[in-house]
Amino acid sequence: MDEPDASRQNEPAARALMHGLFTDPETGRVTYALSLSDSCLTVQRITSPASSSRDTERLELRDCVGSRAQPGEREDHGAYLCAYFYPNRRRWMGWGPVRQREERRFRLALNANDDEDESRDANLREVERWARAIRNNIGHTHGVLFSEVYRTRGVMLLVNPQSGRGQAMALYNGHVQRMLSEADIPHTLVITEHQNHARDLVRSADLTQWSAVVILSGDGLLFEVVNGLMDREDWEKAIQTPVGILPGGSGNALAASIHHYTRAPPVWGEDLLLSCGFLLCKGLTSKLDLVSIRLSSGLRLFSFLALAWGFVADVDIESEQFRQIGAYRFLVSTLVRIASLRIYQGKLAYLPAEDESESNAASFSTPGSSSQTQRTLDNQTPNNCAERSTAEQTSADSVGQLVDHLLVPLDQPVPQEWTVVKEQEFVLVLAMFQSYLGEDLQSAPDARADDGLIHLFYVTAGISRPTLLRLFRAMQSGTHLDYGCPHLVYRRARALRLEPLTRPGVMTVDGEEVEYGPVQAQVHRGVASLIAG
Repeated sequence: MDEPDASRQNEPAARALMHGLFTDPETGRVTYALSLSDSCLTVQRITSPASSSRDTERLELRDCVGSRAQPGEREDHGAYLCAYFYPNRRRWMGWGPVRQREERRFRLALNANDDEDESRDANLREVERWARAIRNNIGHTHGVLFSEVYRTRGVMLLVNPQSGRGQAMALYNGHVQRMLSEADIPHTLVITEHQNHARDLVRSADLTQWSAVVILSGDGLLFEVVNGLMDREDWEKAIQTPVGILPGGSGNALAASIHHYTRAPPVWGEDLLLSCGFLLCKGLTSKLDLVSIRLSSGLRLFSFLALAWGFVADVDIESEQFRQIGAYRFLVSTLVRIASLRIYQGKLAYLPAEDESESNAASFSTPGSSSQTQRTLDNQTPNNCAERSTAEQTSADSVGQLVDHLLVPLDQPVPQEWTVVKEQEFVLVLAMFQSYLGEDLQSAPDARADDGLIHLFYVTAGISRPTLLRLFRAMQSGTHLDYGCPHLVYRRARALRLEPLTRPGVMTVDGEEVEYGPVQAQVHRGVASLIAG
């Protein structure tokens, strides 16, 4: 029988591509009739007193990450078909479905002949044909062919062994390495040794060696990777390198957001890791918004998650002292900060999304633009650090620039079409670019990875401590906007400017503390590429 063609996407899903008889690998006493279509592997147990519908099982290929053939050992002339599935199933005593690993093995032993080696080879060739057919069709779900590029160049896997409670390497050894092996995805493991190690690495790496850059850590390590890619002279090409995240930290906000975008019920801990690992093995990519953030010193950062000032930033940074308790550190720090609530004087302005008439796509420019504002911004490279030399600056300026065309310099008033919030006291200002702020905090339920929006929240002074606590509890299920709190304001924006007047204070970008002072930001839609299933 001919092997199925991996490029065939439009034929009926029900048509069988292969049939065969196998036995169970342990005893060989049970016979299974296997039938492979482009959407499922059907397993029928035919050695039973009376066959019934209960003897037939459908294994959906959309839940499969890989398949391989294995030869029998020593005197065993048979060959073994192994397929690896991660279906969504309810756990006993569990409240929702989660992905659970399921390895299926079947033994094939064709009619033996006098030549033992020939018999062994014939069995292995037939099982290899089945394994290839399964791999070729695990992407044929609803006419979509899953990415095959992993198998040509593999991925760079960056692991921060200190993230969270220091469990990242245990997660790699316990789950991640096995999943990548099952999916036949080669990878280069890099263990980070210090802060900004990942940023320095991707800034100078030959990215043609890998199909993607994946991190096993919290959100901070991906912040390093994104900004390292944007530091490069070839940043326009580099930022198109797909990035992926496997939750190994305390917050794991982007990982929780990616899982949320699949419309699956919320999961946490190792269940979230299996979900993101499954999506990584499937290899589908989507666009990812980046938000250009300009600090008063002139430093430019790129964010994928959030900009925070006030209560949220305080909780994030002050929770570091509780790092050993993992994700619970945020709960403890939240309770401490609510008990001693602070307020902050400041100014806020934003460009409403509804008023944005231009294209949401990223804007590129080369030196020589006729716009005075654009010329001013074009004089800066994507990450314009003050310590960069003149030679580096000139080299970086020779390529196209990601232009913040909605922003004017911080010493100028915001444009007339912006909305200016009156100067007042705030409890917090939070600009969200993904749906989750933490593994269990659904701060912007309607946000998407590439919606081209800044989801702006702010809470004004006067809110009571019990009400603030109830808001954060409601945020766990994403229902805080339904609460009707008059102190909570939500707006969708394309750009913003924030000017803190209270000092000292804390400001964070993607959970990392940055210099405190005036800041402005603009979203660039779909600049980066995210492995998101």
